[in-house]
Amino acid sequence: MSPGPATPPFTGPATFTLEPWTSNAGGLARSAAVSLYIAAASTLLACTVGFAAAAYILAMPRAGRLVAAVSAATIPIPHLIGAGAVGLLLSDAGFLARILGMPDGGFPTFVGGPFWSAVIFEYAWKESAFVALVIVGSLARSVGGLCVSLYIAAASTLLACTVGFAAAAYILAMPRAGRLVAAVSAATIPIPHLIGAGAVGLLLSDAGFLARILGMPDGGFPTFVGGPFWSAVIFEYAWKESAFVALVIVGSLARSVGGLCDAAATLGAAPLQRITHVVLPLALPALAVSGLIVFVYTLGSYEVPWLLGRISPEALPVRAVRLFGSIDLDSRPQAMATALVSVMAGAVAIIGGLILLRRLRGLR
Repeated sequence: MSPGPATPPFTGPATFTLEPWTSNAGGLARSAAVSLYIAAASTLLACTVGFAAAAYILAMPRAGRLVAAVSAATIPIPHLIGAGAVGLLLSDAGFLARILGMPDGGFPTFVGGPFWSAVIFEYAWKESAFVALVIVGSLARSVGGLCVSLYIAAASTLLACTVGFAAAAYILAMPRAGRLVAAVSAATIPIPHLIGAGAVGLLLSDAGFLARILGMPDGGFPTFVGGPFWSAVIFEYAWKESAFVALVIVGSLARSVGGLCDAAATLGAAPLQRITHVVLPLALPALAVSGLIVFVYTLGSYEVPWLLGRISPEALPVRAVRLFGSIDLDSRPQAMATALVSVMAGAVAIIGGLILLRRLRGLR
């Protein structure tokens, strides 16, 4: 009797087993750890070198062209060829060991070593060029946007803190009349910035309410909306955020400043002296905290510059949103890089503000 036909592979009922995982769990864990280590170290080094190269290219336009050209020429090289070149360079008997005249066994073990140095170096070398060109491609057009965003944030914060401190001083000095100012400030805060921007646009545009009330002819009213100094944007931020600053200062000083001002008045201090020598030093921590919050918020806010600002140059948040919503998918890395610049600027501002606040508390 002839044997039946052999059962072909990959047929029969499907079965599921964990044996391939459990029998090699230690090897899988070690491989995963090595892969994560290589990826993390390569990414960190590539981002550091790429950011430094991009900063050099942007800071030195003429000399940076060579760096940009080398970076652009590096990207098309396949990783297999790059790995071979790194192996020839960093192996025990490679070019670098021969150039340095190292004896046998005296050159560090980069290729096949315990720290995977050659692998990390190859990835960092190749990917740092990619990081540099992405940053340059984004910032080459958004440096102006960064300057605009910083200008708007700084001017809005300065004006909001000035008006807010003046309003807080009035509320604290005139308890009865100041209630109206406090109520108006409290009613201003819940208004969304988008609605506030629309109201400011209707008020300050060339054909807005203010131009009509003043009877200005066509072209005679200053260009606040879409103007070169971003006046409408700064005014909207200052109006909204000054109420926030005022209430923060009032909330921090309401219980302590009254008795101190009365004591200063008893000692012969004039009203202006009481404000500058009593109220202002006590209000500095609250003023610094609220000013920092206002600066970071206005730096990353999108609606007001988009509605009231100029078309070019764009503020960083406006540029990031426009690029991210573009139908061209190649714009997504530029949008991410633009947003990252805004986040980094905000982080630097937060760190600087915390250092300043710590020093102010030390002065007290």
